[in-house]
Amino acid sequence: MPPAVAPGTPAPEGTGVPAASNDDHVGHALRAPSKLHAFNRYEIKYLMPVTALPALRGELDRRLDRDSHGSDGGYGVWSTYYDTRDLRFYWEKIEGLKFRRKLRIRHYGDRFGVGDDTTVFVEIKQRVNRVTQKRRVALPYARALDLCDRRDMVEHEPGQGPFLQEVLGLVNRLDLRPVAMTGYQREAFVGRGAEAGLRVTIDQRLRGRDRDFHLGADTENRLIIPARLAVVEFKANERVPYWLTDLAAELNLSVARISKYCQSVEAYGRAPRSIFHVPDTDTAADHDLASARSSTKD
Repeated sequence: MPPAVAPGTPAPEGTGVPAASNDDHVGHALRAPSKLHAFNRYEIKYLMPVTALPALRGELDRRLDRDSHGSDGGYGVWSTYYDTRDLRFYWEKIEGLKFRRKLRIRHYGDRFGVGDDTTVFVEIKQRVNRVTQKRRVALPYARALDLCDRRDMVEHEPGQGPFLQEVLGLVNRLDLRPVAMTGYQREAFVGRGAEAGLRVTIDQRLRGRDRDFHLGADTENRLIIPARLAVVEFKANERVPYWLTDLAAELNLSVARISKYCQSVEAYGRAPRSIFHVPDTDTAADHDLASARSSTKD
């Protein structure tokens, strides 16, 4: 049987795992249950001041539906990223390779309740030119750690085997290990009707750490992007509708080539390339982000 999902746990896009009490009949219409879920999509990221979010939410509410798990402050998203000793996946992103990928274990919801039986998602996310591809399976957390940390093949449902073998092969061949963790609070909006494949997310208070990689660890995290900034993403199966790109222009949003994983790596000095580690007390609109190098504790 598929791993149980605790009541109130979000069913994020592409999981193939239904959430309890999920009443998003339109926005989640394309998320059919499956043992392995794979999908392609286009993603555009923006950075914007949190003070501008009310205007964005107002316009999104006119056109899109709220994800049922994105109301009342949204939900937490926590991920453990795996990489090589020399940070191969990090540098592939920094160098802008047309084909790149990363492996992570992801949890949606309250991280302090994560235990061995908690449903998490083992995911390979890769970029092929401008298209983002994701493949993921749901597993109990203990099995996910057996696979990715202890490098043992785990019991699985029919149809999951080839993907899990690929994960295991990747971990063994590249000697992958946990390198960084990220976490943030997410609000999500989903398209309706002809725009059912559209999704807009707003991520705030982006944090990370470089140790204590258990998802449920009660440990310190560091802000990896100043709290005054949010990451907004437009995600579409084919193309982002014109009204949404026009809205981005009206709000003076600029496309940001930003990776939460890379930000977490840089926040702890493993690769000092970040341009976003500025003090949260600095609110000057014309501050030169490229000259900032300081970090802020969570």
